[in-house]
Amino acid sequence: MHMPIWIDDEPLPPTSLALGPDSDAPGLLAAGGQLTPERLEQAYRQGVFPWFGPGQPVLWWSPDPRMVLPVADFKVSKSLAKTLRRFQRTPGCELRIDSAFAHVIEACAHTPREGQAGTWIVPSMVAAYTAWHRLGRAHSVETWVDGRLVGGLYCVAIGRMVFGESMFAWVTDASKVALAALVAFCRAHGVTLIDCQQNTGHLASLGAHEVSRQAFERHLAVATAEPEIADWTYDSRMWMQLAALPRGPSRDGV
Repeated sequence: MHMPIWIDDEPLPPTSLALGPDSDAPGLLAAGGQLTPERLEQAYRQGVFPWFGPGQPVLWWSPDPRMVLPVADFKVSKSLAKTLRRFQRTPGCELRIDSAFAHVIEACAHTPREGQAGTWIVPSMVAAYTAWHRLGRAHSVETWVDGRLVGGLYCVAIGRMVFGESMFAWVTDASKVALAALVAFCRAHGVTLIDCQQNTGHLASLGAHEVSRQAFERHLAVATAEPEIADWTYDSRMWMQLAALPRGPSRDGV
């Protein structure tokens, strides 16, 4: 197996040094170091994210290609549109942002997933992103019914770049409602692309697609240099923008 670059306190290496598609771990860039908000800030601005399991060192990744969701391509199927309308008009159903980040990330870590025996959201990951949340960088989008948290997601935002991390649902479609809310929020604040990191069929069904690392990093450099989103509160009028999303996907890069 090819070995990644081992790091301690030094900066992450250039993403061009990540392991290639013919290696045992395509996209693996480096191993080691500490999970701190400062390290995470450097990594995300470089297009690198941590992903590792229990008992492993911190592993840093920069996959090529990269899965992204252009918010203009988000697919609102007939069934999802029906779900969103029903959620909007049902008393007791509400969307919140950042009211229960710690609960959301813990739920993402511990909610069973089909085909997965464990979780990559290990305790050190929970601690690091919770600390980052307190600094205003990590956020949660939450689905609530009758005062109970039933689904949601957490993400990272730098400038006008949003990085999706993980979702959970304790009732049907609760995570899809949260993702739709994030898409609507992004449209309202001039965010054009959500990073999804790696390809899954579920993300593809919602409009995500792969782009090259080079194209992703070009977009990343521009978007992270934009002004920060100052107001992370949810306004129900954002749903109106979601309803205006075009049906057809665009493929003109990112």
